[in-house]
Amino acid sequence: MDRVGYVADVVTGEAVVVEVRVAQLPSRALALVIDMVLQFLAILGLSVLLGMLTSVAEEAVAVTLTILLSALVIVGYPVIFETLSRGRSLGKLAMGLRVVSDDGGPERFRQALFRGLAGLLEFWMFFGAPALISSLISAQGKRLGDIFAGTIVISERAPRQAPPPQMPAPLAAWAATLELSRLPEDLAATARQYLSRWHQLSPAVQHDMGVRIATQFASFVSPPPPPAAPPYAYIAAVLAERRRRTEVRLARQMRQRPSPYGPVHPPPYGPVPLPPAGAFRPPPPSGQPVILPPPAVSAVSPGRSQVTAGGFIPPA
Repeated sequence: MDRVGYVADVVTGEAVVVEVRVAQLPSRALALVIDMVLQFLAILGLSVLLGMLTSVAEEAVAVTLTILLSALVIVGYPVIFETLSRGRSLGKLAMGLRVVSDDGGPERFRQALFRGLAGLLEFWMFFGAPALISSLISAQGKRLGDIFAGTIVISERAPRQAPPPQMPAPLAAWAATLELSRLPEDLAATARQYLSRWHQLSPAVQHDMGVRIATQFASFVSPPPPPAAPPYAYIAAVLAERRRRTEVRLARQMRQRPSPYGPVHPPPYGPVPLPPAGAFRPPPPSGQPVILPPPAVSAVSPGRSQVTAGGFIPPA
């Protein structure tokens, strides 16, 4: 069912597309366990009280009350909590989850009732098998109760994001001249993930992935980088400049003070001096020294990137 970081689009009643982060299966399962434990404790407490009642009332009355109160706890618990808290039971509250309508609006009583009645069959009578199968089949991870009620369970806790890449100082003047309008967003997202995990990769993977992403960048970004720029510095410079221009544009639109990084349109492009040897160093992880891999020398067929002792050279 659930994918890490999976984002779904919902269309509101005003025809506005809103992105929501679908809750992951482990978090939903843990929230369900918390709720079922609380329900079991409530049923156990009621059973003790009704057991004491059998001494002064007929046994049939006590059994009937036990069944009714147990059903009330099993169905009423999620219905009451999700209705009053706008889509959150105690388990979902602990895991940062919420039930919303398919249009992104808050869960209504009718929807909570459908989910509660379906949960009685899915979890308590069939031990969660229908819910698991339905969630694995559904693109949005919906169990049967969600399908009948027209709801979806989302996560309200955004994942921790890596800090944005910093501009390498030797490439700042060159980056100010870049043409970035053709750079695809999915390629930029891949590059950001590569830079955020740079220190977790082996030297060979650092180099190979950097060359591959830099080669893709060179198809959409111009002018080409200085010959001495390693792949990770080239990628970081492009992303940092792209983010700087976005901040300046938003600042102008909101009539705020422009970004302190400078104007969007710099002086005309001129020769960029080659940076000195050793000028590019990736930011070291917390307290650990950085060991840079030696530059690889490879001969590649035409149309592919070449990496020589001088650094990364994008294809012509």
